Amino acid sequence: MELFLEQFPIVVKALNVGFLQTLKLFLVTLIGAFPLGLIIAFGSMSRFAPLRYFTRLLVWIIRGTPLMIQLLIIFYFPSLVLHTPIWGGTQSGRFLAASVSFILNYACYFSEIYRGGIQGIPVGQTEAGLVLGMTRSQIFFKVTLLQMIKRIVPPMSNEIITLVKDTSLAQIIAMQELIWAGEAFMKGSQGISGAIWPLFFTAVYYLFFNGILTILLGQLERKLDYFR
Repeated sequence: MELFLEQFPIVVKALNVGFLQTLKLFLVTLIGAFPLGLIIAFGSMSRFAPLRYFTRLLVWIIRGTPLMIQLLIIFYFPSLVLHTPIWGGTQSGRFLAASVSFILNYACYFSEIYRGGIQGIPVGQTEAGLVLGMTRSQIFFKVTLLQMIKRIVPPMSNEIITLVKDTSLAQIIAMQELIWAGEAFMKGSQGISGAIWPLFFTAVYYLFFNGILTILLGQLERKLDYFR
């Protein structure tokens, strides 16, 4: 018991540092993936066939391969081809590589949710807007967009919750996020060797963060009930 009390402050401090990296990666991914996903969705619905085929091929590849493999390719492949580690060996470089991987991956998933939400709006509403003299951009922002948001909140919520857990994959390129911090105590790199109990505390961080997100996303969904 005394050993546990001695180790506890050290563990909590290290896990807090790892959690901040996890939170940072989570926020950067959302900030980048939300707009990029919408752009990809427009590309996949484009009337210009080459652009449509290219974006759909990209989405198919990204969704059909594991995120872990994508992380490894994006981090290691450029240095193998260019013979220069473009990301560098620092934690900031690893974070940047992880951010690019996560943004691209989740943008492709978000794009399909966007596309489903947009195509789920009755075509008659667009036709009615055109009859009233509205431009297609006005129809999208004033008619389609708000209804699309209501439709995509539940599937988006699932993807956002999944993103929190997927950030643990960044440890594959030695980014020092939450899981990496927990495993460090087993390896002794934090001055404590063979301690497995810190890994169980990482679950508490994930549960707490996901609990907050679940409440916030649930409130957002209830506020959008006026579309019914």
